[in-house]
Amino acid sequence: MSQNNQTVVTEFFIVGFPGLLPEFYNLIGTFFFIIYIIILVVNSIFIVMFATEPQLHKPMYIIMFNLALSDVGFCTVALPKLISRYWFNNGSISFQLCVMQRQLIHYFGTLNSLIMMIMALDRYLAICFPLRYPALMTNQTMRILAGFISASAMISPGISTSLTAQMPFCGPNLIINCYCDTISMNSLVCTDTRVAYQVQFSLAMFVLLAPFSFIIFSYTIIVVTVMRKANNQGRLRAFSTCASQLCIITIYYIPRFLVYIMTYIPGLKMNIDQKIAISMFYGLFPPLVNPFIYCFKNKVIQQLFLKWYTRKKMHSVKILSVSN
Repeated sequence: MSQNNQTVVTEFFIVGFPGLLPEFYNLIGTFFFIIYIIILVVNSIFIVMFATEPQLHKPMYIIMFNLALSDVGFCTVALPKLISRYWFNNGSISFQLCVMQRQLIHYFGTLNSLIMMIMALDRYLAICFPLRYPALMTNQTMRILAGFISASAMISPGISTSLTAQMPFCGPNLIINCYCDTISMNSLVCTDTRVAYQVQFSLAMFVLLAPFSFIIFSYTIIVVTVMRKANNQGRLRAFSTCASQLCIITIYYIPRFLVYIMTYIPGLKMNIDQKIAISMFYGLFPPLVNPFIYCFKNKVIQQLFLKWYTRKKMHSVKILSVSN
C-alpha cells in the first residue's frame, strides 16, 4: 500500500480555530500558555515529590506518577506549536514532525485511558478485597503493569500512524485543528481513505471502549460492595473518592466518543470550531485537574507538601537572619 512517491507535501500548517479573528490571537495564545504552565508546574510538583519521597513509593502513587508524566507529555507535544502559531503566526510543521506529533498525541491519549483502567483496578482491589490487597497489588506488580501499558499503548497509535504515513498527500496542507491528529490529516489525503479510516476508527474505539467498560464494571462492583458492607461514614468516604474520579473519567471519555461518532448520528451537527473546542477541552482539562483530584486531595501528599513548604520557609528565614 505504499504510496509515498505520490506525496508532495513537505510541511503542514496548524490552523487552530479557523473561525477565530486575528485580533484574538494573542489572547488565545496567552490562554494556552497559562494552561500549559499550570499543567507543567502542578504535575511536576508531584513528579518531584514522588522521586524524592520514599513514603510515596506505593502502588497508588506509582500509577499517579505515571499519570502525571503522561499528562505533561501530552501537553508538551500538543501546546508549544499551537502557542507559537497564535503568538508568532508560526504554525508550520514539517511532514515528519506532524506524523510524529500525531503518533504521540494518540499515544498519550491511549496511555491515559489505560492508566485510568489501572487506577480503577487498584480501587477495586483495595475496596472489594482489602485483606488481600497488600499481596495482590505490590510495588513490583504496579511497576510491571505501568511498564506493560506504557509499551502496549504504542500499538494502536503505531498501526494507525503507519496507515496515515503511507497515504499520498498531494497539495492541501492546512491542519484544521490545534495539532496533527488522525481526522485532520486524513482529510488532506488525495485518495479514498474509507478503508484506512475504518481500521483507525476500530482501533480508537477499542482503546476507548475496552478500558471504559472495565472502569464502569469495577466501579459498579465497588458501589455494590460499599453499600453492602460499609457504614454511613465509610460509604460517604468511598463515594467521595469515587465521585471525583468518575467525574474526570466522564469528562475524558464522553466527549471523545461524541467526536468520533458524530458523523454517524443523523442530526448531530457541530461546526469545526466547536469540535476543536471539545477536543481541546477533553485533552487539557483532565491534565489540569488530575493533580488536585488524585494527588493534592490525598492527606499524605498534603502533609509532605506542608513539610516542604515549612522547610523552605525556615530556610528563607535563616538566609534573611544571616544577611542581616
